[in-house]
Amino acid sequence: MRRAIAAWVLYDWAYGAFTTVVSTFVFAAYFTQGVADDPATGASLWAGGQAAAGLVIALVSVPLGAIADRGGRRRPMLALAIAVMVVCVAGLWFARPHAGDAVYALVLVSLATIAFEVATVFYNAMLPGLVSPDRLGRLSMLGWAAGYVGGLVCLGLCLVVLVMPDPALFGLDRSQAEHVRATTLLAAAWLAVFGWPVTVFVPETQVRTPWGEAMRAGIVELRLVLRDVGRSRPLRRFLIARLFYMDGLTTLFAFGGIYAAGEFGMDAQQVLVFGIGLTITAALGALIFAFLEDHIGARSVVLISLVCLTVLTLGILLVQDRMWFWVLGLSIGVFVGPAQAASRSMMAHMAPPAQRAAYFGLFALSGRVTGFLGPLALSAITYAFHSQRAGMAVIVVFLVGGAGLLFAVSYQGPMSRPRARSTT
Repeated sequence: MRRAIAAWVLYDWAYGAFTTVVSTFVFAAYFTQGVADDPATGASLWAGGQAAAGLVIALVSVPLGAIADRGGRRRPMLALAIAVMVVCVAGLWFARPHAGDAVYALVLVSLATIAFEVATVFYNAMLPGLVSPDRLGRLSMLGWAAGYVGGLVCLGLCLVVLVMPDPALFGLDRSQAEHVRATTLLAAAWLAVFGWPVTVFVPETQVRTPWGEAMRAGIVELRLVLRDVGRSRPLRRFLIARLFYMDGLTTLFAFGGIYAAGEFGMDAQQVLVFGIGLTITAALGALIFAFLEDHIGARSVVLISLVCLTVLTLGILLVQDRMWFWVLGLSIGVFVGPAQAASRSMMAHMAPPAQRAAYFGLFALSGRVTGFLGPLALSAITYAFHSQRAGMAVIVVFLVGGAGLLFAVSYQGPMSRPRARSTT
């Protein structure tokens, strides 16, 4: 079981490269500054691509989770999603600094984002089978910390080996941004090398059945899961709350590097350094809360994190000085990981063992079914006011809304009460 736990945590380490290099700090900033006509247009286009990806994820996550549950195919379906991610991320190397490559880049990023979220459904469903319920929070948070550290190491390699050297190493042409584009090749290799163990060493919890039978059983399971959600008030309220605060968090992640580049004039190297700093504080935050969550409860961790994120995001939108942006931005990292990892723990406690992937499909759905609203609202407001600062203000609205709804959830973690866990 130790080998299975290590493989599970290693996947968090692997996908840190995608979230940091592609989604947030490097390629996103390169797209807005180097590929699109101007940063505001780039932010709007990027938001549109993320919105489209979110819509697809909302449609496929729950059915695929149900099929994986009944077919005993979480590992091969996860492996397929990882392969799609690797291919799409590597393909971003060919996105040249020309406006004509914008659509090509957006298509690949959107496909990679869909594969990333689908993979997460199967990956998260593996968590409850690895440790006892009273240690779920700790393992979830440690996995999240591993993701930040993995992203940090990958970002550091990108900075030292590819972005900073001038002249660039390996004969890369800086005039064509090849030193920046090459970071996607490194990220793809990172995903491939560190992502595969989870597909081999984490055991399946269901007996494998033929695809046709699995699909039929998955449809039945999907109906049962949706019925159970309607009957469980705490679960229903939690998922609705997550609709809102994940919109805010997803938008914050997707546009943090873009905002730094557009509003504070930070180039690719400076955004990369900021990303490294933010990743360090995020890893520290996840490690700190790893030892608190099993004592104060997952819901309390999420609420504390959302309140702090709201205050810090407001500060970032108000400051004009780059130094204060750095201070507030790095502080945000402390609460990002705990908000997400504790949410994953709540879902793991609530999900029945035989239906975990389907429930985590709902979990992904709650983070994506309205996931297009954040980027879409940001895109529309940024375009209307031609201001990234105005567009980023929508993040605060989503964070506050999610925190308010979560406050009404009566869920308590297993360490906080003597009675048996219930979802009704």
